[in-house]
Amino acid sequence: MSRLSRRVSAISESATLAVDARARAMRAAGASVIGFGVGEPDFPTPDHIVEAARRACGELPMQKYTPVGGLPALRDAVAAKTVRDSGYAVDASRVLITNGGKQAVYQAFATLLDPGDEVIVPAPYWTTYPEAIGLAGGVQVTVPTDETTGYLAAVEHLEAARTPRTKALLFASPSNPTGAVYPPDQVEAIGRWAAGHGLWVVTDEIYEHLVYGDATVRSIAAAVPELDDRVVIVNGVAKTYAMTGWRVGWMVGPADVITGAANLQSHLTSNVCNVAQAATIAALRGDLSDVEAMRAAFDRRRRTMVRMLNEIPGVECPEPHGAFYAFPSVKALLHTDIRGRRPATSAEFAELALAEVGVAVVPGEAFGTPGYVRLSYALSDEQLVDGLTRLRELVVG
Repeated sequence: MSRLSRRVSAISESATLAVDARARAMRAAGASVIGFGVGEPDFPTPDHIVEAARRACGELPMQKYTPVGGLPALRDAVAAKTVRDSGYAVDASRVLITNGGKQAVYQAFATLLDPGDEVIVPAPYWTTYPEAIGLAGGVQVTVPTDETTGYLAAVEHLEAARTPRTKALLFASPSNPTGAVYPPDQVEAIGRWAAGHGLWVVTDEIYEHLVYGDATVRSIAAAVPELDDRVVIVNGVAKTYAMTGWRVGWMVGPADVITGAANLQSHLTSNVCNVAQAATIAALRGDLSDVEAMRAAFDRRRRTMVRMLNEIPGVECPEPHGAFYAFPSVKALLHTDIRGRRPATSAEFAELALAEVGVAVVPGEAFGTPGYVRLSYALSDEQLVDGLTRLRELVVG
């Protein structure tokens, strides 16, 4: 008899967190390491959000259990924010506050899927999606994309992956790991395709405010009103407000889905930390000036990263239009001599970069797309230039 269940034994460690942990360990041992691995803003949480948390610490109700679904004021704030930012009107009763966006993703699939149900997932994809689908008994059906299409999946590609077992589509725009942003007309076309076949859409909108240039984010829920009864939005404050450690996310969906997910959450965690919820209320009710300042810095770093990556022989990096990641191809570098080694995979290239020049990147294998690496530009301008200079020196000698 196995010591661990097959279900848990099948879970892979988060590749992004593993890369970050290794980089931290090397720094602790005295090594100079530039970490492009973890997707975490390098800015502090804005002061007015922190102050709201300080006040909440002294309030007696915040020291007690509160409703599993979230503080009523926060559910109201999420509903108001959703219509403000995406034009999708939803009642607060259709909001569930979760312990970060990851719990929202997990609970969405746990609530929707039965064993054998298929979920169409465009690749590259965030590392947590397949694990959440698998834990729910679902089957991931991958639709590959690459740099030639801007990492965008067309309706005909999704249709080719659809079978009688297909229950849902996972949709993410802006995307982690590629930074791809679907144009509004393509969002609408995909939404109408899903609605026409009676599919659920789980849409991850956590990077909605981090877009650049002429890119425009359109929520698939707002773009296609007929999806209203079959769409679940997952979101949170981690990326937009530099609140990764506060662990507050949410689900927005039909009433029966939210009720089912809340029942599940009542046995998993009970309510989300009240102090963090109070901070989130302040975040969502405040203006977006701090967010805009962060977005401007990310935009500057984005342009620097794309330019410097494309100056490295053998590296091809399309311009990302959202989030804070670049996803260049390193396929031309594989099986070539790099400091006496010939990396055969992007995973081996990432190992070489860390060992030889102290640069931590996440290999494309983690995102279902070998031959690529992901670099986050959520780090200082100086570190970014230093790290990319080291990568160039690794390749050109």
